This record gives sequence, structure tokens and C-alpha cells, in this order.
Amino acid sequence: MKKIEGVCREVVEKSEWVAIATAGSDGPHVVATWGDYLNRMGLDGETLRIPVGGMRKTEANLRNDPRVELLFGTRQVRGNHSSGKGCSITGRAEMRAEGPDFEAVKATFPWARAVLLVRPEKIEPQL
Repeated sequence: MKKIEGVCREVVEKSEWVAIATAGSDGPHVVATWGDYLNRMGLDGETLRIPVGGMRKTEANLRNDPRVELLFGTRQVRGNHSSGKGCSITGRAEMRAEGPDFEAVKATFPWARAVLLVRPEKIEPQL
């Protein structure tokens, strides 16, 4: 597992939203969530905790293929050539509807039906 550090940490902390891509039998699937949701759960560990309200197709895809890619972007961090920087995080993910990670998410987001746990394996700056 990798920790989010440096410029990618800054991008994640300032992103308004995050795109979440999984692969299914019918091809790629993308959903999004608010960056604030992830940041309110903290970035200090090696596992990202994202509250889940819907994401049923994402959940089904992860049962068959746990690979996931998250894409963050913000204009609040200076890029290489202009305003704006991004970060891609790839790794393995699973959804849980019980246990300490779910209870922590549920305490902050009462509407959550599950928690998406993402274990980063590769973190790359974009732009």
C-alpha cells in the first residue's frame, strides 16, 4: 500500500470531486463522489474510506475485479504548464457494510449504506 503524500495529497485535499472507475463484463464504469466526503474521513492511513449511498454497479464490478482507479483534479494547485493539477490513484477496492470502517463512515454520513475501501498501489500526478 502507498500513502498519499506531496503534491498528490494537496490535490486530493483540494479536489471538489473524485471520479471512480471500475471494469465490468460490459466494459468500464465511472461514478463520482464529492472530494469533501473522502477528506472528512481522513487521509492519514494507507486505506481511503469513501461513503457509499448508491454505487450498485461499482459494487457488482468490484466483486469480480477489485481493481479501481480514482482521478482527482483541482485548479487550486499549480500544474506543470498552467493552473490546475490532477492525481491518479490506482489500487484494489472493496465495499463493506459492517465493521469498524463502516461504523466510522456511518457516524459521519448517516445516509451511507456501505464504505468503499481503496488501497492505493500506484499514485501518479497528472497535468
